[in-house]
Amino acid sequence: MASAARLDLDGNAIKPMTICMIGAGGFIGSHLCEKLTAETMHKVLAVDVYNDKIRHLLEPATHSWSDRIQFHRINIKHDSRLEGLIKMADLTVNLAAICTPADYNTRPLDTIYSNFIDALPVVKYCSENNKRLIHFSTCEVYGKTIGSFLPKDSPLRQDPAYYLLKEDASPCIFGSIEKQRWSYACAKQLIERLIYAEGAENGLEFTIVRPFNWIGPRMDFIPGIDGPSEGVPRVLACFSNNLLRHEPLKLVDGGQSQRTFVYIKDAIEAVLLMIDNPGRANGHIFNVGNPNNEATVKQLAEMMTEVYAKVSGEPSLEVPTVDVSSKEFYGEGYDDSDKRIPDMTIINKQLGWNPKTSLWDLLESTLTYQHRTYAEAIKEAIAKPVAS
Repeated sequence: MASAARLDLDGNAIKPMTICMIGAGGFIGSHLCEKLTAETMHKVLAVDVYNDKIRHLLEPATHSWSDRIQFHRINIKHDSRLEGLIKMADLTVNLAAICTPADYNTRPLDTIYSNFIDALPVVKYCSENNKRLIHFSTCEVYGKTIGSFLPKDSPLRQDPAYYLLKEDASPCIFGSIEKQRWSYACAKQLIERLIYAEGAENGLEFTIVRPFNWIGPRMDFIPGIDGPSEGVPRVLACFSNNLLRHEPLKLVDGGQSQRTFVYIKDAIEAVLLMIDNPGRANGHIFNVGNPNNEATVKQLAEMMTEVYAKVSGEPSLEVPTVDVSSKEFYGEGYDDSDKRIPDMTIINKQLGWNPKTSLWDLLESTLTYQHRTYAEAIKEAIAKPVAS
């Protein structure tokens, strides 16, 4: 239950505010809406094209928070109502993006427009109307690590300093132009630079969030069930889809890329700290990840196979994984970074935040939700005869 006596990190009472949340109907937005309605007195102007993932917050209209959340069905590409909503709000949180790796190669123009061009009016409206902005970027802005360019036999490859990603020090290194996989990262980096420049020249109050693989219930889509049948979601949803269908998990280029994973509920705690502590958050870029939850994609597949067998009670496949090339899986022009480890110094210093949930526990929570939500629908879809 929300309390009116919440205090910020400096012991001051937190005043209720109105938040314009763009992309409220997505994975992160739905969890943030839940947090704000349940634990704060803030009002949410929820902006999105779809509301499926927050419908439980909107209906019925008798919830204790019903007067504090409004859904506005708006496509921010071409809707003049957006500026009015930003003017009504004290804070705008922009979560809107195309952020599925399979799209970076096949839809590079849409990817660039979505993550840069479509974000420009949001930044402009916030700056012109003196409204605070929390903008969601990505850990992809770091691109490749310095360590990936070292000779394979170099002892420096074992030095974490060449892989640790720091908001205020690490360079952003992308692949060549024909590697269209970097269209997303480049667009995200450019909008970050524009936001930073608006802050420096025009006094925009901003915070930039760089998520490192946020994982949990409602993330991404399961192809053919709650998303397009021909779609390719991100790695965890891809693996979940394979597990639900009793298919081998596809390891792109052997699954040797390394990633860190953080539980969505831990990450949302960090975002709430940013919302409630503007004096500590404004002007900062924050990595939000869990460096303790590092695994190769192959290790992730192995762990997910084990966890799914536990939560579903179903035996694992005799051959649980299969190798595929990046070209076969993603198409021409794919490239990747080898390792992404977030440095947590700044967010810990400014907001005192540290993630809590282990990789095993976050996978168990996520796969339990996936199994309960999708297993029967997938069985029905598999059993349905194909139309001739």
